[in-house]
Amino acid sequence: MEKSFYRVRSTKDIIITVILVVAGCVLVLIPSPVSINITGFFMMFAGLILFFVLRTAYKDSDTNTAYCKRELYFPQSCRENVLKAVSTSPSSVNMTEKNNGTGIRMDIYYSKKEGTAFVQMLEYVPYKYEEVSPFYKYDISSVGKLIR
Repeated sequence: MEKSFYRVRSTKDIIITVILVVAGCVLVLIPSPVSINITGFFMMFAGLILFFVLRTAYKDSDTNTAYCKRELYFPQSCRENVLKAVSTSPSSVNMTEKNNGTGIRMDIYYSKKEGTAFVQMLEYVPYKYEEVSPFYKYDISSVGKLIR
């Protein structure tokens, strides 16, 4: 299945940046010592930088549905087991091997609103991850163990 996701700003990202900018403006506008004004300018600057940089949500390029992303890492020795689990039943992945290496990465894009999840496996080749499997579409209940 050919899928592509792109990064977008989530509601949480926008709220964080607005709070930083507004709090910074308030600190600058109230009569206060110079150190408080400097803190206000720093907060406004940080909020503006985060507005342009912070993008934690993902959207499906076909349907424009918002998704969250979860990445799980596995050692290279588990490649065949993880690949088999991704193609049949992702909840059967042996979680005790998780985070013991960086040879294999499992990307899970999920939407609780839509009730769907897309799972893909990638393998580390020096300096980048390359796709090993296509995206598999599952019901969110079948990947519930992996996205907690």
